[in-house]
Amino acid sequence: MLRINCPHCGERDYTEFRYGADASKRRPAHGSGDLSLWHDYVYLFDNPKGPHREYWQHVLGCRQWLMLERDTATNLTGAAVLARDADR
Repeated sequence: MLRINCPHCGERDYTEFRYGADASKRRPAHGSGDLSLWHDYVYLFDNPKGPHREYWQHVLGCRQWLMLERDTATNLTGAAVLARDADR
């Protein structure tokens, strides 16, 4: 079972959270009209095996966005920090 340690609420079951996005991808600049950049950002993604950073939202708790370190091979979670405080 996947457990996520929310900085505000403590350790919780993953069913309280919703996956948001790959935290290693750079979003195109706000107002960018380059549709190919937006297409790639939204529709193209890697499926890495191993350690990975992801955005998750604690929708049934504090509603904060988190950046979570998770190993996609073992489903073990590491550090979870508020997305606004995360060092990308």
